[in-house]
Amino acid sequence: MNMMPSNPMIPASPKRLDDLGLPKVMMMDLLLKTMFRKSLEQAMSHLILPPTLLDQLDPAVSSGRSMLMYGPPGNGKSSISNGIRNSMNDLIYVPNALEYAGQVITVFDPVLHSPVEDLMDSNSLRKRDTYDRRYVRCQRPTVITGGELSLSMLDLIYDHKARTYQASMQMKATGGIFIIDDLGRQAEPPQAIVNRWIVPLEEQRDFLALNSGEKFEVPFDTLVIFSTNFHPNKIFDQAALRRIFYKVKIDGPSKQDFLKIFALVARAKGIEMDQAGLVHLIRNKFPTIGNVFANYQPTFLLDQIKTICDFESIPYRMTPDLVDRAWANLFVEDEEIVR
Repeated sequence: MNMMPSNPMIPASPKRLDDLGLPKVMMMDLLLKTMFRKSLEQAMSHLILPPTLLDQLDPAVSSGRSMLMYGPPGNGKSSISNGIRNSMNDLIYVPNALEYAGQVITVFDPVLHSPVEDLMDSNSLRKRDTYDRRYVRCQRPTVITGGELSLSMLDLIYDHKARTYQASMQMKATGGIFIIDDLGRQAEPPQAIVNRWIVPLEEQRDFLALNSGEKFEVPFDTLVIFSTNFHPNKIFDQAALRRIFYKVKIDGPSKQDFLKIFALVARAKGIEMDQAGLVHLIRNKFPTIGNVFANYQPTFLLDQIKTICDFESIPYRMTPDLVDRAWANLFVEDEEIVR
């Protein structure tokens, strides 16, 4: 293999792909990993969630199978995804690069991977080399994509200047979580995106291609979380839904949970809770939208109130007048605009 040592862009001594043997140092080994409910509860302790939701999430995460979270916007699907990531607080070893058929594929990405400092030997000023230095010890990666996701991002990307390949997004997420947020907002239809994942989701392996057209197999050991504001039946056919193992609906909070969230956010922002303002909000404002509560609303409304108080140099308080002014920015009324 020609390593082209004169090119500083190529990592030294990449690991041969056919020598990896599905390396456990990189793999998440999700099917063997035990995910205790306590770990999830600790990672999501800052969120107010219905108790039945953890009953759904726990087996989904423990199994390492794909998951679809759906429901109205602004109710914490992204926060729940991050909580799942935080519950997996151990470390993995990511190869700097891999070599296949004489081609170098860069895997480690400083934007997506968070290296962890090596331990110092207590009897020496030097760091201990306790593992193969062709790997980087990292926290489990979380790759988050949204409306910008395209199918081309799931393929190898060739760098003509460096004469190397960049690993695909899902390959960089190996050992961690791949979150496809805002599914249905991409240029490609959701059905096409899920179709690309059929083999990886079912067989825990993926197939990538070099520019020459040669295809090769790579391990697929990633927890894939799809998140959408659309109803699944409107964007998928039944064959696609069958391949997504868990479907979890994330609804808005109850009135009781909404009030708890509101109190927590107000306390964090240093805004005094005014009973008249809160009663005005619940009795007069929310009935105009059918009493539909969402998790994002407390933060949005209280940020508006805080900004108004700062501008007018008045104490932070939640008065009925300030509630009205903040509410006016929460929604846009349907109306015809004369041109």
